[in-house]
Amino acid sequence: MKKFILLMGLLLFGSQVFAFNVVYPSKNDVIINANSTFFIGSSDKPLKINAQDVPLHPTGAFAYVVNLNTGENTFVLQSGDEKEVFVITRPVIKPVNLKPAVFTPYKDKKSFYVTTEDAPLRSTPVDAGINRIAHLQRNIELLADGEQSGFYRIVLGKDKFGWISKSNVKAFENFSVTPAQLFGYEYVDSKDFYTFIFHLDKKVPFEMVEGDTFLMKFYNVKEQPDETYVMKIPVKDVLSGRQLLGYSGEYKDNDFILKIRKPVITHSLRPLHNIKIAVDAGHGGSENGATGCLGDKEKDINLSIAKYLETELKKRGAKVIMTRSSDNYVGLKDRVEIANYGNAVVFLSIHGNALPDGSDPNKNRGTSIYYYYPQAKPLADLIMNTLVSEIGVPNDKVRQGSLAVVRNTNALSLLIEVSYLINPEDNANLVNPEFQKQYAKALADSLEKYFEK
Repeated sequence: MKKFILLMGLLLFGSQVFAFNVVYPSKNDVIINANSTFFIGSSDKPLKINAQDVPLHPTGAFAYVVNLNTGENTFVLQSGDEKEVFVITRPVIKPVNLKPAVFTPYKDKKSFYVTTEDAPLRSTPVDAGINRIAHLQRNIELLADGEQSGFYRIVLGKDKFGWISKSNVKAFENFSVTPAQLFGYEYVDSKDFYTFIFHLDKKVPFEMVEGDTFLMKFYNVKEQPDETYVMKIPVKDVLSGRQLLGYSGEYKDNDFILKIRKPVITHSLRPLHNIKIAVDAGHGGSENGATGCLGDKEKDINLSIAKYLETELKKRGAKVIMTRSSDNYVGLKDRVEIANYGNAVVFLSIHGNALPDGSDPNKNRGTSIYYYYPQAKPLADLIMNTLVSEIGVPNDKVRQGSLAVVRNTNALSLLIEVSYLINPEDNANLVNPEFQKQYAKALADSLEKYFEK
């Protein structure tokens, strides 16, 4: 199958002529702070860089790594009678003596309230990584016992702390935060969700923890051990051993509404029938994404694969929600909101991959899949195994990553980096409609396998 895809790609390219074109670096005079970089582009004639032969893919694509010395580096690219000169400057970086971060405790706890929507409450004072405890809504009250590196340390109970950026909160004036009162909860059994409505007299920080037993935690609640209320929901038993398919939690006034999606009832012959699946073509409009060796824009490739996937899913009876169906810009938050408004069970974001300076595009190939929450990992693993077995794409690993679209708990949310636009062989596949169709089919096959369980 893998050989068939490449052969089809070469046949498609056989009637096309690729003139000499350098895609990256995008300018002839650039500053790059790395020990190496690469030239990406295409040539219809033998190519040399500083008199060294550059391997060309049958499509004319090339990716060539060069080392950078400190100061100016001159590179002469010669393709037939055409010549381009690039001057790449690697700056001299002066060593910086970084002082270690120091926690500064407060003599007395300080009171704050959240001023931005979906403010990250983190487990460490670092503005990155897999360290999000929850996303807090405006006006949630917080108590801090100290600060470090632009963060306040939030007291969540005995020996339990979180961290929130100083930019996300504001101090109360002449007011001290006191524990909230939890009056109880209601349970509502609806068609699609198990819903719990917790009644409090004020908004407090919270945490939702996945596992065989799902934990709903509220912090700074009076009359509770360590001022922490914990509800244990045996989801493994409730879902009859099936995987979580999404959940959400948010305040409406002072009531907190937790929704856990019920198992989806499927038909053995048509497991995707009436399943709502959001397909997200990454980038779009003014946001091109990466550019391939052959000059193709990532946004266009993403949309083409997304449309083939839409067709495949609809043939199998799924209800497809497209975050974009044309070349238009859609914000990251809007993409998630479109999926959630449509009550999607699965959210797949389609992308093409690239690499930073200092890497070698020739050593990176294939698909990588990103998830954030554990509920989405089994689907990610199944998709990867199906792609490898059906069309032979190299396995570039399933990874946990803190990406905006995969931090959506309402659905099983994944970001799929189909292949590397800056790898000549991957690029040939990505622009090949036959490969795009086969890739979309493999994704649809994966979803059928997942829901026929």
